[in-house]
Amino acid sequence: MITEQSESPYTKLHFPLSDHQTTLRQASEKMNALPGFLTQDEIPLIIKLMENPKYSLPGVDIFHGAADLETHDFIHPVLGRGFLPKDEAFVIGFTMGCTNKMSTWVTRTFSNIAKYLYPKGYRFSDEDIRIFKDSVHLGWVSDCTPLTRVDFHTLLDLPLVEVRQRIGLEDSLLRAYFEIEHKRYPGSRASQRLLD
Repeated sequence: MITEQSESPYTKLHFPLSDHQTTLRQASEKMNALPGFLTQDEIPLIIKLMENPKYSLPGVDIFHGAADLETHDFIHPVLGRGFLPKDEAFVIGFTMGCTNKMSTWVTRTFSNIAKYLYPKGYRFSDEDIRIFKDSVHLGWVSDCTPLTRVDFHTLLDLPLVEVRQRIGLEDSLLRAYFEIEHKRYPGSRASQRLLD
């Protein structure tokens, strides 16, 4: 389990919006080089059912924005996030929100499942839930292409800043929220490094 207090490569790796050099391919290679980087088989079943379209019931699309693990991992650096719990909450929420299909009921239901039914080590805290809900709204107001519809393979050799431009993801929108999160959670490593 990755926590903000643990000292591992996961707690240090993130891709700040200020980084104008790193390509999506380089970011992906850094992530995949981490020891113990999770594979799809290592993800608990309930999380697969909630977040990966491959595991959803045929014809049932309740939790919009479900992404396979590779796409989910590409989204982390594109959104300027790392791999701590608050980062996960933000990435999942924004990905769901930018579909413009999330309702209050679905957001609340997912929040409760992530808080109470996810296995220990994956559960969202109250702060994570707040970030998840904030990022659902942020994704909703963004004019970006829904992230699950982006073919990130065609963008691998572009710097992350250019990937964001190509898909219409507003750096200014992310920065404005990151400033709020930075102030709101002064004791959080994930939140404090957002403005690097």
